[in-house]
Amino acid sequence: MLQRRSGVLSVCLLVLASLSCWQCNGSDAGSFNAPTGPVESQESHEPRLPLVYVDTALSAPTGRALSVPAGGDVQAALNAAQPGDEIVLAAGAVFTGPFTLPNKRGAGWITVRTDAPERLPQPGTRVHPAEAAAMPKLEASSGSVLVAARGAHHYRFIGIEIRPRNGVFLYNLVRLGYDETSADQLPHHLIFDRCYLHGDPQKGARRGIAMNSMETAVIDSHLSDFKEAGADSQAIAGWNGAGPFKIANNYLEGAGENVLFGGSDSSIKSLVPADIEIRGNHFSKPLSWKIDDPSYAGTPWTVKNLFELKNARRVVVAGNLFERNWVHAQNGFAILLTVRNQDGGSPWSVVEDVTFMNNVVRHTASAVNILGYDNNYPSRQTRRIVMKNNLFDDVGGVQWGGGGRLFQLLDGAADVVIDHNTAFHTGHIIMAEGRPNTGFIFQNNIAPHNEYGIFGADMGSGNPALERYFPGAAVRKNVIIGGNAAQYPPDNFFPASPGEMGFVGCAGGVYCLPPASPYQHAGTDGKDPGADVSAISAVMTSVLP
Repeated sequence: MLQRRSGVLSVCLLVLASLSCWQCNGSDAGSFNAPTGPVESQESHEPRLPLVYVDTALSAPTGRALSVPAGGDVQAALNAAQPGDEIVLAAGAVFTGPFTLPNKRGAGWITVRTDAPERLPQPGTRVHPAEAAAMPKLEASSGSVLVAARGAHHYRFIGIEIRPRNGVFLYNLVRLGYDETSADQLPHHLIFDRCYLHGDPQKGARRGIAMNSMETAVIDSHLSDFKEAGADSQAIAGWNGAGPFKIANNYLEGAGENVLFGGSDSSIKSLVPADIEIRGNHFSKPLSWKIDDPSYAGTPWTVKNLFELKNARRVVVAGNLFERNWVHAQNGFAILLTVRNQDGGSPWSVVEDVTFMNNVVRHTASAVNILGYDNNYPSRQTRRIVMKNNLFDDVGGVQWGGGGRLFQLLDGAADVVIDHNTAFHTGHIIMAEGRPNTGFIFQNNIAPHNEYGIFGADMGSGNPALERYFPGAAVRKNVIIGGNAAQYPPDNFFPASPGEMGFVGCAGGVYCLPPASPYQHAGTDGKDPGADVSAISAVMTSVLP
C-alpha cells in the first residue's frame, strides 16, 4: 500500500487552455429560448462543451437609485424599480421578508446592493463572512427569504447577506423557480455577486439557492451552514431549470450534496439542466459535522457527498478544490455522476458531456462514482465523461472510512476517458460491476495498485476485469505503482514502490519527476504521466484564501 506523502503530489504535464465564453442575450421575460428536449446524437466521443456561458460582467445602472434606509420597505422598492434602476440598502440593516422579485418588462438590470461597496472586495475576489458588517441583511422566519416570480429576470444582488431569522430552519433561502411547466415561465438573468448566504448555525437550512431558472450565476460568494438531519441539504441545487448556469469562485458548504443537479423529477417535460460552468470553487464540509472528530458539535447532520449530477448535460467542472467527505449517510464518494430518474417521472434523465479537469479532490473516503443507468427507474445512458489532469490525494484510510476507491463504474457507462491524473488512495484504482462500459480509455495516469488495482466483480484484477467490464478499452502509458505487469495490458509501467518514481520537490512544495526519470515524456502525447504540476498549484493558490 502506498503511503501518503505531505503536500500536494503531482507530476508535470500539459497546461490546459481556458475555455472562451460568450454571452447569451435576452430581452423581455420569456425571450430566452432554452433547449429542453433530447439533443441530437453525435459521432465524436469527446464531451460537448457548454453551448452558452453566463456573462457576469457588471452592467452600469442607467436609471434611478432607490435608497432604502434601516427600517425601510425593500418590497416596495422592488415593486417600484424599473430596468436600469438600482436599489441601495443600508449596510448592516436587517430587512425582514419574505421578498418577491417581480417580473418586469424590459431587459435592463435591476441591481440590489449595499450602500458600502467600498467595504467589499473587488469584483473577482471571493467575499468572506468577516465582511458581513458591510452587508444589508435580508431574512425571514418562514417561507423563503427571496422568491422569483414566474418569468422574473435581470436582477443582480451585490454584497447582500441572506439568512433565516435567528433560531429558524428554512427549506430554501432563495427560490428561483419551482413548479413551472414550460421553459418560457422560468425566471432568468439572475446573479448573486459577493453575497453571503447561510443557514442558522444551530438549526441549519435545507438549501441556499434552489436554482430552477435560466441564465443564472453565483460568483465570488460564501454559502455555508446548509445542513439537515434526516434529509439531504445543499448550498445550491437545481432540478427544474434549463440553464445556462455559472458557479464560480465561491465557498460552498452543504451536508448532503454541496452542489446537486437533478434529484427530483422535472415538471417541464424532457428538461435536462444544461450548459453548466463550475469553476474555481472551494467545496468543503466542516469537521464539526463529523461524529467521531474531536471538534464534533453534537448534531448528526446527514452527510453524503461533495458534488453530484443526477440529470445534467454539457458541464465543465474545472479548477475546483473538493475536500472533506466521509462515510455517513452514503458510502463516502466525493464526486457522483450517477444518473437518476428520481421519482420515476423523468425517463429522459441523463448525465452526459461532462468535462472534469484541473481539480483537486482530497480528504475523502472514495473519489469518483459513475453510474451508467438508473437501477430504479428508466433513464438514458451516462456517456461522454472526461476526467483529466486532476489530483486525488488522501483518498480512503481510517479518518474518512470507506474503501478508498479511486474510480467506480457501475452498469454500462459509455465513452469515459480517464487521462493524466495523479492519485494517492488506499483501495481499488477502478471497481466495476454490472453491464460493460464501452469506449473506455485509461491512459497517462499515476496511481498505486494497492491490493486489487483494476478490479471487476467476480472477475478479479487486471486483464479478466478489463475484458469483462471494459471490452475494447485502451489502457496504456499508466504508471501503476506496485502492480504486476503480467496482469495488465502491455505499454504500461509498474515501478515497485513510490521511491522508484524519483519524485523531487518543485516550486510550492509540489512534487514532480526529475529529468533523469524513466517516465519523463512517457505519455501517449509525449508529456509526463500524471497531472500537471503548474495547473494543480494554480488551483490551490487561487481557490484557497
